[in-house]
Amino acid sequence: MLSRAANNLYWMSRHIERAENTARVLDVTYRMSLLPYRTPDQSWADPWALPLVITGLATAYYERRSGPLSPEHVLRFMTLDPENPSSIYSCVQSARENARAVRGAITAEMYEDINSLWLEIKDHTYDRIFARGISEFFDWVKIGSHQFRGVTFGTMLRDEAYQFIRLGTFMERADNTARILDVKYHTLLPSVTAVGGAVDYYQWGALLRSVSAFDAYRKVYRDVITPMRVAELLILREDVPRSLHACTREIYEILRGLCDASSREAERLAGELNAQLRYGRTEQVFAVGLHEYLMGILDKLSALNGEINQRFLVPVYSQQQFAPAAAPG
Repeated sequence: MLSRAANNLYWMSRHIERAENTARVLDVTYRMSLLPYRTPDQSWADPWALPLVITGLATAYYERRSGPLSPEHVLRFMTLDPENPSSIYSCVQSARENARAVRGAITAEMYEDINSLWLEIKDHTYDRIFARGISEFFDWVKIGSHQFRGVTFGTMLRDEAYQFIRLGTFMERADNTARILDVKYHTLLPSVTAVGGAVDYYQWGALLRSVSAFDAYRKVYRDVITPMRVAELLILREDVPRSLHACTREIYEILRGLCDASSREAERLAGELNAQLRYGRTEQVFAVGLHEYLMGILDKLSALNGEINQRFLVPVYSQQQFAPAAAPG
């Protein structure tokens, strides 16, 4: 496959996944902001700062807006702002442009689906979103992403093009899970006054819902939500679709099929990362420190992304432009 075509397919799927992840984070933030989660003995950070930190957009936001955070301004910036390259609007636009560039490599159903998604979001305004319901808009974005993934799975030949689409999806998903767990964990943990309390339940439940893991947690542990179990579920469990272990397993298997003698370093990096998560233990993670452990994972994902770009893709997109900034230490 030509590097340019592989590049378009890889970033098409990353942008679709990023639009969905942004919708997930914003939806959970919006729902939690409606709850009376503040108590007299707790002083928590503004919940609307978290989406900006998780996506690495805090600096870009404050460069354009001064004064206190406003839910409306954050939502405008992260949903329909065409000048923000990581807004939902920009992600869908970029995904559609990449799809248009490789129409011969994808099915007609796939292009029709992503083109329809773009035409619909292009007609949205913030007033329309607010009138329709903010959560309903985020659900629509998530359903659109799910539908495109389903159409891809159901109609596409299992060739190299299909594998590059899957590779982009799991690279973006792993990156998002690591970032949201790091930022949310260290925001919530110092504020927990009683494990199992109402505040504790809703806040940790919000983290799990943001990666569609709330039901999985209840089935696996059948107990109160605790920070250590949340970390274990989202890092080491292989049977949770958005866990780091599940994502890196898929990345490794995909690269095993794509790599040849000249690109074995990408396969080695993916295998090393997958082995770390496959044989890791929760106690080891917390002995190192969760933040330090996750930053290590993100560094390895960044190195792997660089190797993939160098060996398979055309360097049209700079990593600095499209990869969110690292979470603050």
